[in-house]
Amino acid sequence: MTEKAKPLSDLAIATSAIMQPIFDIAKNAGIPEEAVEPYGKYKAKIDVSKLPVTQSFGKVVLVTATSPTPAGEGKSTVTVGLADALARLGEKSMIALREPSLGPVMGVKGGAAGGGYAQVLPMEEINLHFNGDIHAITTANNALSAMIDNHLHQGNALQIDPRRITWKRALDMNDRALRHITIGLGGPGQGIPREDGFDITVASEIMAVFCLATSLTDLKERLSQMVIGYTYDKEAVTVRDLGVEGALTLLLKEAFKPNLVQTIEGTPALIHGGPFANIAHGCNSLMATNTARKLADIVVTEAGFGSDLGAEKFMDIKARKGGFAPDAVVLVTTIRALKMHGGVLKSNLGSENVQAVKDGIVNLEKHVETVRTFGVQPVVALNRFITDSSDELDFVLEWCAEKGVRVALTDVWGLGGEGGLDLAKQVLELLDENNDFAPLYDVEQPVIEKINTIVQKVYGGKGVVLTDKAKKDLLQIEQNGWDILPVCMAKTQYSFSDDPKKLGRPEDFTITIREIIPKLGAGFLVCLTGDIMTMPGLPKKPAALQMGIDEQGNAFGLM
Repeated sequence: MTEKAKPLSDLAIATSAIMQPIFDIAKNAGIPEEAVEPYGKYKAKIDVSKLPVTQSFGKVVLVTATSPTPAGEGKSTVTVGLADALARLGEKSMIALREPSLGPVMGVKGGAAGGGYAQVLPMEEINLHFNGDIHAITTANNALSAMIDNHLHQGNALQIDPRRITWKRALDMNDRALRHITIGLGGPGQGIPREDGFDITVASEIMAVFCLATSLTDLKERLSQMVIGYTYDKEAVTVRDLGVEGALTLLLKEAFKPNLVQTIEGTPALIHGGPFANIAHGCNSLMATNTARKLADIVVTEAGFGSDLGAEKFMDIKARKGGFAPDAVVLVTTIRALKMHGGVLKSNLGSENVQAVKDGIVNLEKHVETVRTFGVQPVVALNRFITDSSDELDFVLEWCAEKGVRVALTDVWGLGGEGGLDLAKQVLELLDENNDFAPLYDVEQPVIEKINTIVQKVYGGKGVVLTDKAKKDLLQIEQNGWDILPVCMAKTQYSFSDDPKKLGRPEDFTITIREIIPKLGAGFLVCLTGDIMTMPGLPKKPAALQMGIDEQGNAFGLM
């Protein structure tokens, strides 16, 4: 018997693809040459100020997913494949995606450029340093830290309490050793000794500001509003008090321009900004989304992790700020994910287990309910894997039919846009219908009501419990008039609850809020739950152990 050939890796597929010059991609997207700032042959920055003025905006398709599992669901892959499929049907489509963070790329999660024959290119450059945006955000973040410590060293005119500085340094790498550090040691000439720490760059408030700002002027204003700590009298100190918002904006000026790349099939893609969805709002920049809306008839975008995290924040934070509504929502799931939510170990996913699919489909059911709570009907994209049995697939298809849920089998990993044609057709049908989209809560509601609304309507929990620290935080927030901001929940992505081990659809649980952090520049309140951390660690065997470069300069080992 002839041994079956192993499928090509994502990197092998990406590097064998023939790319079009970026000026051709821009021309096909309606971007004038004077607006294109090339970064080599196949990447470019777009000067939005030089785009044609238009009063028409394309429709927005949000791609989200069921609660993620270590088996992987392929949300970014479906996002890319759907846009390619829409283009095959003659639609003028464009993609808006987040930039990958080096921490997960070198750690365990892998990159964020799609997979198989539904990828954005050049894959290896996008997954590594790309056009330097995240480095610029890291630099701006740490420039602010340097300014704070210099202010303390030079006499501390603002009377900043070193014990109450909330601003942390940043690094775009998973590095648990930097979570809590001591700085300024070595004598008077080395600064003021104090405790500090690092966040991963994508958790920096500057990343959230970067992604929610609508212009350079708005960017500067938002940066100026960021709280960096408190005085000895417990009064908030902002970037505006330090007077460095102009310098920070200058450092971000070039990075703020959206990045243009292409898919394997030549569909234009804007990749810009990259906050995590479990500790931030998890969406690409408003600049990129709005630019794509001006250029394309249909914009396919995604929000990090499941609908309980990225999609909820897309609806309640990004869409609210951006003044637009998602016109359709795609909910990605897999047989493998449903089996894990049904109690199957990752090592056993290759064996048929219809009962586990039946047990785990409650997770999909809750995500469908969540999307519908926002007044939008979802299309389930059942992302097919070679190990899926016909009985397993048939059960999900029949379940969707019984529940009145649109569903489409997809195989964009193996077939590119062709494998997403059924999904694209169903999305087009949805786009022809009106929806009743509305955010879940009014920002004027009390903070505890906003949190409870998310916990009860999105997570399916009973309510929340605030620690003593969170209660003090909330009192301070109310006293300062910051309670009119939306809420950004920082929660595990693996469960609706704050316990990552409770898979499926847990019930009768409460969410514990251990801390509430005002992010005035970003314009939301971050509620930390469970053991969520803003600086992840690397796994026992990081993906970086398999990476390298050959003598010809070709990368290998990238996921």
